[in-house]
Amino acid sequence: MGDIILTTPLIRALRARHPAATITFLTKRSFAPLLSDHPALTDLVALERGQSLASLAGSLRARKFTHIVDLHGTLRARTLRLMVPGRWRGYRKRRIEREILIVFKRNVYRDDVPEPERYFEAAEGLDVVPDGGPPEIFTSEAATARSMAWLAAAGLGASRPLVTVAPGAAHFTKRWPVESWRRLVSRLAEAGIDTAVVGGADYAAECAVIAAAGAEHAASSAGSFGLQETAALLRRAAVSVSGDTGVMHMATATRTPVVALMGPTVAAFGFYPYRARARVLERDLPCRPCSRQGGARCPLGHHRCLREIDPGDVAAAVLELAG
Repeated sequence: MGDIILTTPLIRALRARHPAATITFLTKRSFAPLLSDHPALTDLVALERGQSLASLAGSLRARKFTHIVDLHGTLRARTLRLMVPGRWRGYRKRRIEREILIVFKRNVYRDDVPEPERYFEAAEGLDVVPDGGPPEIFTSEAATARSMAWLAAAGLGASRPLVTVAPGAAHFTKRWPVESWRRLVSRLAEAGIDTAVVGGADYAAECAVIAAAGAEHAASSAGSFGLQETAALLRRAAVSVSGDTGVMHMATATRTPVVALMGPTVAAFGFYPYRARARVLERDLPCRPCSRQGGARCPLGHHRCLREIDPGDVAAAVLELAG
């Protein structure tokens, strides 16, 4: 999800430089809502669950693209290059530098370029450069209305500032402990702030436990909303708190200030909050980074990188940005 959101500065630049171009974006059906209302796109092609590459390639060939920008670089994308003729271009993913940093803890990156700007390498020859703006996400009126109705029914954000927190993450080592989230929500309630807990259905039980710490000043929407409704909630918030997840990038795309809790990953990877008003909280430990995108367990068994981030410091960062 985050990778897709981070492509939007390039989409915006392509549209600005080539206003008459046909610009089509290909992604999985589950991620299509992230871009379905984007005004810079002419069309969106959604890869359906179970759809074969041959079927997808056939539909792409029929469109006769003059330029094809590969921002994924996976085996599936490389296979499509063989099946769909056109002027394909990708970008260098800095895999060697990343692995040296993970394994040997030596930073040999030759640049300090965020991932959204690395994507522009794949558009070489199309005369585009980053415009300095953040990512974007556009939501339908219906999705926004559903989110606002949920807030009203939950009694959140009417007379007190609203903060969103996103406890979930695909990998365990990117998750701040549930008890730390509970302590944060409790502190925010005491400080006069309402909290909306956001997340997917697979994390709904934990989100409900976390929201309970805020009593009537917190509620969980986890599992109730799709991507656009969640984005609308983030846009309504004064601050969003999350780990290194897609929700963090979604918050930057809604121009909501971000408090980001970083554990196994580091800034050199290129995925910190992009062009956002943000506070990044992290521990300077010799074991970081330990993986490219997190894992099922801490390699050393202590998970200090996130466990030692204090809820009081997170609350202080929220109050600073909310002010």
